[in-house]
Amino acid sequence: MKYKIVNINKSGERSVLIIYTGGTFGMIQDASGALAPFNFGKVVDRVPELRQLGIRLTVISFPKPIDSSNILIQDWKDMAYIIEENYAQYDAFVILHGTDTMAYSASMLSYMLEGLNKPVIFTGAQMPIGSIRSDARENLITALEIAAAHSNGQTIVSEVCVYFNYLLLRGSRSQKLRSSTFAAFESENYPVLAEAGIEIEFNYPALKPFDPEAQLKVRNLMDSNVVILKIFPGITEHVVRSILENPNVKGVVMETFGSGNTMSFDWFIDCLREAIASGKVILNVSQCIGGEVEQGRYETSKKLNEIGVLSGGDITTEAAITKLMFLLGSEKVTKELKRQLPHSLAGEMDAVLE
Repeated sequence: MKYKIVNINKSGERSVLIIYTGGTFGMIQDASGALAPFNFGKVVDRVPELRQLGIRLTVISFPKPIDSSNILIQDWKDMAYIIEENYAQYDAFVILHGTDTMAYSASMLSYMLEGLNKPVIFTGAQMPIGSIRSDARENLITALEIAAAHSNGQTIVSEVCVYFNYLLLRGSRSQKLRSSTFAAFESENYPVLAEAGIEIEFNYPALKPFDPEAQLKVRNLMDSNVVILKIFPGITEHVVRSILENPNVKGVVMETFGSGNTMSFDWFIDCLREAIASGKVILNVSQCIGGEVEQGRYETSKKLNEIGVLSGGDITTEAAITKLMFLLGSEKVTKELKRQLPHSLAGEMDAVLE
């Protein structure tokens, strides 16, 4: 893939590589009034403040901007490849990405970029940069300021994050909860990492500690033979079996009620038991935005423990499905995969009580 590379500011103490993948952020109205991607190498024409940041900036654009609804495994590999190839040359990375699947991409790159000790910050916009009231400018400018922030010669942020609407969130904890306001993203089960006001206030205890000895290793083996099974009142045995008995499915993220509860009907438990016996992995996550799975707390979830369903604790669905894809690709032994799933790989969950 041939990337477009443009230097937009060559002076400054810190250097940041902007990776433009597509999304609403980079849209302007064409002559007919329709929204179309613009040449992102000319972003400084739209955001002249970039020249005042005192940061050396370079843009790498995907050859063809991607609607984030069309993000594929290969796109995650491409983002990770760009970071790996340019890791020694830049202090930080900002990825411009469509909002619809940003939390999925941020979660997956959190797993892929093992040993990361530099900022990788996803941001985007709810309104195109060509709109008068666009949130694109503020999101980009502050994401760049946070990416370049350092103290005593060390970067303040050293993990994959999402910056949106004045808030910096851990990437593997973020979720898009709203489509009609600028406050699109939240992190219900983990504190905000930073908040931008007149000053940028960092929540230091919540940030991943900087590790000067860490060495980046990109792990890009993934398996997309996974599925999300959302439980709802009235779901039928036929529907459940059509998903769990699919021979191509290797892993299931099961979205359950409240703190991990499901129906306790014999047919349902039998379906889960048979799927697990056939080698499939089932991870239990809550449909609730906040809170966590506590398997066995109620009678309706005790049987899940007995048959081998794994608890996802307080993990988000976005982080769970990408984690399952990641581990299925890298772990060939089911026993080791099951050992790692309930434990944190990249700060995506608190420890699950055994």
